[in-house]
Amino acid sequence: MIDEKILGNVSAELKKQGLTIATAESCTGGLIAHSLTNVSGSSDYFDRGVVSYSNASKIELLDVPDDLIRKYGAVSEQVAEAMANGVRKKSKVDVGLATTGIAGPTGGTKDKPVGLVYIAIAKSDSTVVRKFLFSGNRLENKESTCNAALNMLLECLTG
Repeated sequence: MIDEKILGNVSAELKKQGLTIATAESCTGGLIAHSLTNVSGSSDYFDRGVVSYSNASKIELLDVPDDLIRKYGAVSEQVAEAMANGVRKKSKVDVGLATTGIAGPTGGTKDKPVGLVYIAIAKSDSTVVRKFLFSGNRLENKESTCNAALNMLLECLTG
């Protein structure tokens, strides 16, 4: 379940600061964009959401360098950062938010287990990336990622 209190606070803070946001989602499949646009008045701050599930879409839509994906893998700090910066620059918004991870139940490895997620938030002056390891089923991992991303966003907005 999405934390409605955090979502409301994010919405209020984006409006208060007059900031715009775009999302680039892989493992969350658009859940963050869906959540943000469930708030009335979200058109004041929400520009677009890109679901870049494949490596090709990360490269084509977000300008993620192919060599980053080959070197570190799609689920990595480096790719999350590139996704957030890519969606921010392409959209010409103030904030880019990106997620990449392994929702499960398949796809995990010893080095990159199911539940591993990277969330990145890019602003013009900085990019923050955090690593998470969730332990739920597929839907729970997606919801946990969404909530963590919204919480991270709120922290970035309120300093």
